[in-house]
Amino acid sequence: MSTQQDEMTPMDINTDENMSGTSHLNDPVADESEIEKLKDEVNSLKDKYLRQVAEFDNFRKRTAKERLDLIQTAGKDVVVSLLEVLDDCDRAEKQLQSSTDLTQIKEGIQLVFQKLRNTMQAKGVKAMETVGTEFNADIHEAITEIPAPTEEMKGKVIDQVEKGYYMNDKIIRFAKVIVGK
Repeated sequence: MSTQQDEMTPMDINTDENMSGTSHLNDPVADESEIEKLKDEVNSLKDKYLRQVAEFDNFRKRTAKERLDLIQTAGKDVVVSLLEVLDDCDRAEKQLQSSTDLTQIKEGIQLVFQKLRNTMQAKGVKAMETVGTEFNADIHEAITEIPAPTEEMKGKVIDQVEKGYYMNDKIIRFAKVIVGK
């Protein structure tokens, strides 16, 4: 019978002698419904987090694939436009083998060269004008220096060994030049 009575009355488990009673340790810390609500909220936030991580991972993979595709096909437009020039070169080569008229051959080759220059210019490629200009280390690469033929040609480009090119106003190849000293 004493065990039944012990079950009915709360035990005095308060170890703080300054506090009276047993109520503060025996009261429930939080309602069961509040705990469930918090658990549901945590699960919801975990789900949102996992979905965001998966979405970001998919985005990263998709953009990496698109970037790779772009890099692989970046030159396609230029190559396709140069195929017309290549076709003209093939036709000119056939004419070289069968024709004996030198002026016709020269004109045909000049047309092919002009078509190539126009195609490159349409893609934003432009040749540098260097001969007679001041030497500029930012756009010129000096191969050698030679004595200037006149006093006013000192420090200027006298000859061009290899043309320099711009593409959309950015240097893609430096001009190799001979400078007067």
